[in-house]
Amino acid sequence: MERLQALQHWLSKAMQSDAFDLAPASSDASFRRYFRATFNDRHYIVMDAPPSHEDCQPFIHVAALFAEAGAHVPRVLAQDLDQGFLLLTDLGSTTYLSVLDDASAHRLYLDANTALIKIQLASRPGVLPEYDRALLLRELNLFPDWYVGKHLGVDLNPVQRETLHMVFERILANNLSQPRVYVHRDYHSRNLMVADPNPGVLDFQDAVYGPITYDLVSLYKDAYIKWDEERVLDWTIRYWEAARAARLPVSTDFYEFYRDFEWMGAQRHIKVLGIFARLFHRDGKDGYLKDMPLVM
Repeated sequence: MERLQALQHWLSKAMQSDAFDLAPASSDASFRRYFRATFNDRHYIVMDAPPSHEDCQPFIHVAALFAEAGAHVPRVLAQDLDQGFLLLTDLGSTTYLSVLDDASAHRLYLDANTALIKIQLASRPGVLPEYDRALLLRELNLFPDWYVGKHLGVDLNPVQRETLHMVFERILANNLSQPRVYVHRDYHSRNLMVADPNPGVLDFQDAVYGPITYDLVSLYKDAYIKWDEERVLDWTIRYWEAARAARLPVSTDFYEFYRDFEWMGAQRHIKVLGIFARLFHRDGKDGYLKDMPLVM
């Protein structure tokens, strides 16, 4: 309650008025909360990111990078990093997930492909944190620690642990051999908004510099919606063709590219199972349990 009052006080100063309405907009898998502020019939988003748990600086940094690349992301209108408050432009409340169906999917996914290529074309080394071996492996290890051990209550024996280690090494060998670009890390139907221009892109603060297939995997091996393999293959081919035309560093052989896509999918889905289990057992968030089947 005290934090909400502090946010309202800061927002009054940022808007130079207290004549606004504030309502919850959304929350995510972190400690961040989002509110929608309405002032003079215009809508804004207010991010509440407690500094003891969250750092707003990466959001500001990546927002500038992605905007410069031509992606439609929220603009930062006001900030207070000491308190962890940001005032942002509002990209609306219509997520891809809420409207995706057989009729809309093709157009929406091709728009997502186009925006992703814009972000990737802007990539430069040394600007974002590296999606390196240590980080990829730390993500994989969420699976035995939180999903197998905590969620299933299974204690792996030494032989099983060694087998899993060898599997992880095979996955990492492929992931680390892929060309590297900017990686959003959660480029999927809950973080893409139906907007003009389309799509609006959210939740990018954890962006890194890493494997080129990662965001495509997030998009088409989505933990929240499933499509027939034939459609996924078609959209992936269309991305690959557009990426080649844009001279992104994708393989000239689609089957090699698709093999990398599948290896990257293994890493992400193993990680996601661990994350969903951790969100439930550590953070008390049970809403992600129902989404586990799509990544198994």
